[in-house]
Amino acid sequence: MRFTNLTRRTEIGANCYALEAGGRRLILDSGLHPRQEGLEALPDFSLLGDAEVDAIVLTHAHQDHVGSLPVLMRRFPQARLFATEATRRISEVMLHNSVNVMLSVRREKGISDYPLFTHRELDASVRRWQSVPLRKPWGFEGERLGPEGGEGFEFFDAGHILGSTGVLIRAEGRTLFYTGDVNLDDQTLSRAASFPEEPVDVLVMETTRGDQPVPEGFTREAEEARLGAAIAAVFERGGAVLIPVFALGKTQELMAMLVRMRERHLLPEGFPLYIGGLSAKLTEIYDDLAGQWPRHRPELRLMERLEPFVVGGREIGALPLKGRRIYALTSGMMTEHTLSNLFASRLFNDPAHGIFFIGYADPESPGGRLRAAAPGEPVALAPGGTPHPVRCEVRAFQFSAHAARERLREWVGRVRPRKIVLVHGDEPAVEWFRATLAADLPESEVIVPTPGVSVEL
Repeated sequence: MRFTNLTRRTEIGANCYALEAGGRRLILDSGLHPRQEGLEALPDFSLLGDAEVDAIVLTHAHQDHVGSLPVLMRRFPQARLFATEATRRISEVMLHNSVNVMLSVRREKGISDYPLFTHRELDASVRRWQSVPLRKPWGFEGERLGPEGGEGFEFFDAGHILGSTGVLIRAEGRTLFYTGDVNLDDQTLSRAASFPEEPVDVLVMETTRGDQPVPEGFTREAEEARLGAAIAAVFERGGAVLIPVFALGKTQELMAMLVRMRERHLLPEGFPLYIGGLSAKLTEIYDDLAGQWPRHRPELRLMERLEPFVVGGREIGALPLKGRRIYALTSGMMTEHTLSNLFASRLFNDPAHGIFFIGYADPESPGGRLRAAAPGEPVALAPGGTPHPVRCEVRAFQFSAHAARERLREWVGRVRPRKIVLVHGDEPAVEWFRATLAADLPESEVIVPTPGVSVEL
């Protein structure tokens, strides 16, 4: 087995990995870097050369794992693509939206490389995608494996978002498990991952939260109650709450939390909820597949239960501010020109309102700058924009969809891989896992793969 990290840096970026095994070449995920633009946002596909790719395996539909897929499939038109049905449906929506975003950025910034692919090209590539269910071994040629087994792969629920998986690969008499993005604890909507517990030869593992210890006494239920109390306090003073969210995953988890807060009387029934158009499309897929994927409360249909108002950029300047309202708007980092960024500029100068973060925000993003600002400190929400003092309430809550480092450490101790390959993390996070797992498992080799360098496994 030979592993090549196709990302350009050791960080959370354009996740994409090549695996040569059993005379075949597989690609694990094909992401787009969230903080780069143009061709720099792509994985380094030049490392693949001209040799054929036999199969592409997608773990889930977040942009940093699927955003460059049409570019990869253009380069290797014969490659088979495998994903769960949920990932297939969500990826199609996400990638069409990505084309629209790239066209807009091209107009605004003149980036000639955009769009990296077109709607028509995406439609053509989708016809080559094959859906594979959980816990059903499949061969790399696209056939389901029988009881006798053979070389192939098997999907395991990763508990991260709808459709997310880890993948167990069997080849050359060895086993390799790639976690993708994983959560080993229950969320409000998604159940905890159901991963193998038996030993594996090689583990390729995400390290996102390696530099973030779980606070002492932390529980998700207590954090949910804290968020509910903060929203209720804004409602009491007649203000509105902006919650910047990612359209995929965070929006649906927040909606499930709001349902539960109503049922527990932490929040009143009937307050207006506003979401963006992409969030609405993805939530409809969540509702449609509610009974077909491991989750809590499969009977709950979020759009039907909460009846959110769906808004776009043209309406953002006319939306009402007063009167106990929640705006769950993209993007989660309040990137320039997104709904959350545009709407924040209308309310962050008024102490009646609140801006509450429930996920990660890059420190250099507008959301990251706002989170770090002291009360009254001037903040600009766009480059070259006029800084205004932060007078609304700004708070952050912890509802990560990634596994806590302590829980990953426990699980690795049970599967005891011979080799551990650490990916998908910034350098401090990767280093914590490297040092900790090397001490925990001295018989295992812990590898931090240098981008662009092949590693013999």
